[in-house]
Amino acid sequence: MITLKEMTTKKEMKQFVQFPFSIYKNNPYWVPPIIKEELDVLNKEINPAFENAEAFFYVAIQNKKIVGRIAAIINWYEVKNQQIKKMRFGWFDVIDNIDVTKLLIQKVQEIGKKNKLTYMEGPVGFSNLDKVGVLTDGFDHIGTMVTWYSNPYYKEHLEQLGFIKEKEYLENKFKLSKVDGPYYERISNLIKRRFKLKSLNFSTTKEIMPYVNEMFDLFNKTYVTLSSYVPISENQIDYFKKKYINFINPDFIKFVVDESGKLVAFGIMMPSFSEALQKAKGKLFPFGIFHLLKAKKNPKTVTSYLIGVDPEYQNKGITAIIFSDFTTSFNAIGVETVIRTPELEDNNAIHQLWKNFDPQTHKRRRTYKMNIKDYPVK
Repeated sequence: MITLKEMTTKKEMKQFVQFPFSIYKNNPYWVPPIIKEELDVLNKEINPAFENAEAFFYVAIQNKKIVGRIAAIINWYEVKNQQIKKMRFGWFDVIDNIDVTKLLIQKVQEIGKKNKLTYMEGPVGFSNLDKVGVLTDGFDHIGTMVTWYSNPYYKEHLEQLGFIKEKEYLENKFKLSKVDGPYYERISNLIKRRFKLKSLNFSTTKEIMPYVNEMFDLFNKTYVTLSSYVPISENQIDYFKKKYINFINPDFIKFVVDESGKLVAFGIMMPSFSEALQKAKGKLFPFGIFHLLKAKKNPKTVTSYLIGVDPEYQNKGITAIIFSDFTTSFNAIGVETVIRTPELEDNNAIHQLWKNFDPQTHKRRRTYKMNIKDYPVK
C-alpha cells in the first residue's frame, strides 16, 4: 500500500530534501544540492519567492519508507496578474513505480482543482529562475547546480499518465578554443566606439555590489516581454545577492555601460561546482566548503548563467563586448569548456547568439502539461 504524507515540520522537510540522495546514491551524473541551502529555498520564512507563491510538499510512503516526493506550487502573481491558471509541480523524484507517480500527481491535481486552476505543468519551480524540466536525453552527462537530474523513467511515467510536452529545453556546451578571441575583440572595440560604451570588469565582490540592483532591474527589463515571465521583487534581489554573488568569481561577471554610466548589458557565468558538490555530499562543513572554494578559484568548466541586454541596445552586437571580455578572462585562468543553462528549443534569438561557437547539444529536457479535468486517467 502506498500512502501520501504532507511534510511541514523541519524534520520532515529535511527528509523531503534528502530523499533523492537514496535514489541517486551510486549515480555518477547526479549533482546533490547543499542540504541547508535546499531547505532555505523551500522555507517560506526565508525564500522571498513565497511572497507571490504557495507550496505544499508531499512524500509517498511504502513499507514505512519514502518512495517519492513532489512539491505542488501555485504562483499567485502568474494566476492573478497574468491570468495563467497553472498548477505547478516540481522537486519531483520517484522510484520506478508508476503507482507512486500517479498518487503524487493526483495530489497536485486535487490542489489545482480546489483553487480553480486549469492545467498542471512540471517539473518547474516557483518562477523562471528556478530549475526546470525532466531529462529526456543526456543521462550520461554530469548535471549542474542549476538543473535537476532525473532518471529515464520519470519521462516515461508522465507520458504513460497522459501528460504531453509543453516546453522543450536544450543544454549546449562548447570549447573555449572554438571562440575566435581576436575577432570578438575587434568587433567589441568597434561597437564600443559606435555607441560610446565601455566594459566594466571586476577583481573583487565588493566592487560588484553597487551594481547588483541595477543588474536585476535590467534583467526584468530584458525578459518582461516573455509571456510567462514573473518579475523579480526587491526582496528576491536581496536574497539572490546573499545566495549567489559571493560564490561567483568576480572575473565571471561582465557589465557594459553607456557614456553616462548606465548599465546596458551584463553577463554572468559561474564556475562549475558539479564535482565539488558531489564531493561535498550535501554538506558545507567540515569539508564541503573547501571543495567549493577550490572550484571557484580554478575552474576548467564554467556555466553561462544569465545574459541581459537593454531592449534599446538589442540586435546591435553588444554581446560581442561581453564575449570578448569573458574570453580574455577565461584564457588567463585556463577555462576550457563553457556549458549553457537550459534554453528553450524555439528561442531562435539565443541560438543565433551562440551559433559561431560550434555548440554541441548534450542534454535535452522538457516540462509536461495536462488539463486538470483530464486527470486521473481512467
